[in-house]
Amino acid sequence: MTTGATTLRGLELPALIAGREVHTTERLEVRYPYTGETTGTVSLVGPDELEEAVAAAWQGGEALSRHERHAILERARVLLGERTDEFANLILSETGLCVRETRYEVGRSQDVLQFAAIAALEDDGQAFACDVSPNGQARRIFTMREPVRSMAAVTPFNHPLNQVVHKIAPAIAAGAPAILKPSEKTPLVAVRFTELLYEAGLPGWMLSCVVGPVDEVVEPLIRDERVELVSFTGSAAIGKQIARTAGYKKLCLELGGNSPLIVLADADLELAVTLAAEGCYRNSGQRCTAVKRLLVANSILDEFTERLVSRTAEYTCGDPADPRTRVGTLIDEAAAMRLEGVVETAVSEGARVLCGGKRDGALLEPTVITDVPRTTEMVVEESFGPLAPIMAVRDVDDAIELANATAYGLSSGIVTNDLDAALKAVRSIRTGTVNVNQVPGFRIERSPFGGVKDSGLGIKEGVIESMKTMSNVKTFSLPW
Repeated sequence: MTTGATTLRGLELPALIAGREVHTTERLEVRYPYTGETTGTVSLVGPDELEEAVAAAWQGGEALSRHERHAILERARVLLGERTDEFANLILSETGLCVRETRYEVGRSQDVLQFAAIAALEDDGQAFACDVSPNGQARRIFTMREPVRSMAAVTPFNHPLNQVVHKIAPAIAAGAPAILKPSEKTPLVAVRFTELLYEAGLPGWMLSCVVGPVDEVVEPLIRDERVELVSFTGSAAIGKQIARTAGYKKLCLELGGNSPLIVLADADLELAVTLAAEGCYRNSGQRCTAVKRLLVANSILDEFTERLVSRTAEYTCGDPADPRTRVGTLIDEAAAMRLEGVVETAVSEGARVLCGGKRDGALLEPTVITDVPRTTEMVVEESFGPLAPIMAVRDVDDAIELANATAYGLSSGIVTNDLDAALKAVRSIRTGTVNVNQVPGFRIERSPFGGVKDSGLGIKEGVIESMKTMSNVKTFSLPW
């Protein structure tokens, strides 16, 4: 077997509470989805350890200056770059994602750290003259931002490093202490990254990393009145449950998606097929912004479909550690079986599988499906895997109507050379992002990102917007 990565085995990691290692007798086992072998274990915490983590964050310590926060983030970026292979291999060993994806994720995480380091130095305070009306005075009002006293960061499995960095780097930049609760499916990367931040100089009270039972750790963390913000990325169902549990506090909920890629009759077909394949198959299709629906104009439907089937053959599915592999496993066999059932349901309702669709354990081949009914589960709900469902549309109006015919509203894309059609899509598709001639998920780590409807509350992520969420504006005035 030719490999481009090392799959890790036998790691035994602690919980990390306010800068110290905590080893417990109860441990969570993490398995490599490709073979089922044990990648490692992590200590499970209980109420006592959770209390220590929350209390440390709430009590805080000597506040870090902007320069100190910048230096920690920049040092973490350098350390992560030096350990790219280590982190890429650990992501691969937890998720079964192919090495192409895991190395890319480490690179994106470095971007987040860099942009957060830059943002830590910036001051967005404002000044307002108070003599601008007959009722004014000779004063000025100033604004400043103060970090929340503590926050919970709850992250998913699909980007086990970058989703952690997305929340923790802005928290450090803003000066907000955090309790990190990574997915129980991928906790090892989170622990290792927390260790890296400590090494970079982050004080222990600024970050703890815990994994534990829902009723003993997760729900109490979310309910705790000392936790002023809950930042969560994951499914809509769990996000809504968190909203019910959290009560009166700030929430940042980045939830699921059902992103369409609209391909109009005038589209550059080569570009459209490339965006479709990359959008549907990258990260094994396990992205909230992945293309979940291909809405293709009738007049080019046959040619587009033929080209996509041909392109899909290039996306080799297999051993994640083999550099020739372009699509690794789903997070586990249960997830692959569920998607297999979704495809079978669509076929029973009239859809046709043109290529792919075979499952081997947690592997599911990239799958092109045509004649997909507009009401089948595959395209009404979020299908989290390497599926490419094609649906015919009459024109841009029909495409927009179909794009909006879902509970989700995260991201979308349109391929066209018609500026009027592109702008109509931008104005009319009810999502947080509309990208023209690009995949729905395109962004940089500084730009605002988030959805509406069941994709979130409209509160944005991205380094700059996250820092705003993780802090509160204070105003004060002075004689002037």
